[in-house]
Amino acid sequence: MVSTIVLMNVERGQASNVGERLAAMTGVTEVYSVAGAFDLVALIRTENNEQLADLVSTEIGKINQITATQTMIAFKTFSKFDLDAMFSIGME
Repeated sequence: MVSTIVLMNVERGQASNVGERLAAMTGVTEVYSVAGAFDLVALIRTENNEQLADLVSTEIGKINQITATQTMIAFKTFSKFDLDAMFSIGME
């Protein structure tokens, strides 16, 4: 499982629209509207790097209202929740 965080800036007034579109994409587990240097933060979990590349480079890239992104791939997850078990349901 590949965990990724994508920080995004979007056109003014488009955070809700873009957030909803992102949240509907397979592999995007959560989208947060945030204050600070970025407008949105998306948490992504994919089975492999190829799926991640397709999602970030192709699918997210199709959203014209996104003006900038910064993508961070997680090396290790520290959590009190068993996220792999939670997200692997139905993924075989």
